Amino acid sequence: MSSHPQRWLESLVDYLYKLRWILLLIFMVLTGLAIYPASQLSFEQSIESLYSKDDPHLLDYLESKRLFGGDEFVFVAYTTPELLEPEGLLEVRRFSQDLSKVPGVNAEVTQNLADALSPPKLNFFLRALIRRKQDEMTELFRGVLIGDDNQTTAIVLRLLPEEDSPVSRGETFRRIRQLAEGHSPQAYVVGEPVQVHDMFRYVEEDGNILFKVSLNLLALVLFLLFRRLRWVMLPLLVVICSILWTEAILVLGHFQLSMVSSMLNSLVTIIGIATVAHVAVHFQELQRNNISRPRAIRQTMVELLPAIFWTCATTAAGFASLLSSEIAPVRSFGIMMAIGTMMVLIAATVLLPGGISLGYLSAPLKHSSEQGLERILKKVCLGTEQYPRLILSGTVLLVLFAAAGFSRLTVETDFSKNFRDSSDIVKALNFVETRLGGASTWEVNFPAPPQLNDDYLDRVRALASDLQQVNPPGKQQLTKVISITDTLDFIPKIPFASDPLQSKLDSIKTLQPDFESSLYNSEKGRMRIVLRALERQSAEEKLSLIDKVDALAKKHFPGSKVTEKTDSSDVETAESGKAAGIFILLAYLIDSLLNDQLFSFLLAGASILAMMTVAFRSLKIGIISMIPNLFPIILVVGAMGWFNLPLNIGTAMIASVSMGLTTDSSIHFITGFLRERSRGASVVDAIRRTHRGVGRAIIFATCALVAGFSVLTLSHFIPLIYFGALVSVAMVGGMLGSLVLLPILLRLFYKDKVKSAA
Repeated sequence: MSSHPQRWLESLVDYLYKLRWILLLIFMVLTGLAIYPASQLSFEQSIESLYSKDDPHLLDYLESKRLFGGDEFVFVAYTTPELLEPEGLLEVRRFSQDLSKVPGVNAEVTQNLADALSPPKLNFFLRALIRRKQDEMTELFRGVLIGDDNQTTAIVLRLLPEEDSPVSRGETFRRIRQLAEGHSPQAYVVGEPVQVHDMFRYVEEDGNILFKVSLNLLALVLFLLFRRLRWVMLPLLVVICSILWTEAILVLGHFQLSMVSSMLNSLVTIIGIATVAHVAVHFQELQRNNISRPRAIRQTMVELLPAIFWTCATTAAGFASLLSSEIAPVRSFGIMMAIGTMMVLIAATVLLPGGISLGYLSAPLKHSSEQGLERILKKVCLGTEQYPRLILSGTVLLVLFAAAGFSRLTVETDFSKNFRDSSDIVKALNFVETRLGGASTWEVNFPAPPQLNDDYLDRVRALASDLQQVNPPGKQQLTKVISITDTLDFIPKIPFASDPLQSKLDSIKTLQPDFESSLYNSEKGRMRIVLRALERQSAEEKLSLIDKVDALAKKHFPGSKVTEKTDSSDVETAESGKAAGIFILLAYLIDSLLNDQLFSFLLAGASILAMMTVAFRSLKIGIISMIPNLFPIILVVGAMGWFNLPLNIGTAMIASVSMGLTTDSSIHFITGFLRERSRGASVVDAIRRTHRGVGRAIIFATCALVAGFSVLTLSHFIPLIYFGALVSVAMVGGMLGSLVLLPILLRLFYKDKVKSAA
């Protein structure tokens, strides 16, 4: 970045200024044309997309869906004192029939207590059996269809595969909830598909609403800071144009937003407003020095355009490092942010000359608050001159203390912690898990013979028995173990049956048509035991439970080698038993997002260092510029550990995201410093002048952005709250790094002689 503006830069600025009206008109028309395609940007609502394609947990889950049809269950639960009375069971059946009619529900396999205790289609043998074993029958469904209090019941709905459903998942859940809310007494709706849908719904809805609210708040803050409507409209224009252009390009490129990229608009807003804030402060300062508006516009663009370019370029490089991820939505997020950042560069370059030129514009007199701010900046600057060693020592100690918090970081696996306690999904989870049992469904699956036999079923019984004993003393984690042997053992042998086992299976089909196929796939040689577990568990408890269950499956069914006589003499291995299910996917979701973040973060750091070195043509300044950028990241991540803030969906990539955002302040400060040095100022004077000019712009931009991101604390989705708060902290940390650390480092490593970094 040259300290003496090169002729090509002056020529480019002159060209942009001469064509400012045409360019402004063209890009406003393009923005209008982008509105429709931008509105078509869709939202990827698949939890599977947040895993790499070769992730073993994902592969196990997809295999289970192929073998057994998937476990997309919805539980509708309520409590009534008359549950086991004839009237109570009649109401259960009626409510179950209403729920089964909801489009998207597989009506043929809905389970309810009334049909379980008195199936509508029974032969003489089963009718007599159920009358004799009514109590045993009730215990068989304990924890699934009836609670320990004999007053709480659940109706279990199995969803059709999404591609076979006549309506969207959202519409199915809306109608189920509508029936539940209208039921007396009130019913609660839970299930992993509902939780996942609510997560995406909150992210999408809150993201749109909060973005609009934050834009309005930002407009108010910008007006208070600059006291000119122009400097409210121009930043918002740059942000809105950048977002619309970005979204239109994404639609044309067949991209989809995801959970990871839901913060796209917010991050583009950061970059756009910070960029225009620097232009506004610089332009106003020139006008206050009685420089004419045309000349002030040109001089502002000449002096700031390189800084704006390198700010956007380094930010784009930081986000582009996410392309190293194995997870498709993370890679897409990197591409999206790189595009969005470059759109800010284009929008600011093209729209600002014309936007500033519109109408009458005079420089406002300095308000008393600005004068007070300059006095504070002067004191900060003097403090960095008088106490550099004390400040550096304190910073090192603070960084070391924050870094120690890394060891205290935890991962949030309780999916319900993503929602406020007042949300419907958390209330429903609390109801079901305290009155009925676990709301999460998963499984262990293992090899099975083509035809069931007693010896094999004894092994299944042994595994089921061990699974029932897996809970630690005094703690219930696994609440239900559902095995094919449970129902087989309930039905006595049928006299004179040629195949007693098959006759039992045929009888079970009368009770529940999909029972056998949902647990046993004879063609693929695989069986499973379905498990129910508490969702509201700590990370340690949940992951420990998964490991113990998986170990038991492998112990009882270790797998065996089977040699098939084929032309190529292939040897196939029957895979051992293993745990699988969406419960496991949700438990390891954050681990999946974190797996390659360290490499992405290091790649981002290396990319930004290389670009800063090229920008200033100095490795020394490149290294100096990285220190205030790393400072807020260590501070934020370490603070999460010390304050026991777990890593969740919103914070899993906070380090990589912050690295792409904190370069703005340092680039503008170093550019201002080098500009003053090129004019003959000493190191001390150059830093003081930069503090007074660029420092104000840094503070203005940070104040506006923190105000805008504070709106995220109103979200229903807890990760968005964390994200807004932590990004704000990172922005404040970047501001302090640029205004306190950077001046000290520049004085330490920059000799007091005029030298261009070009």
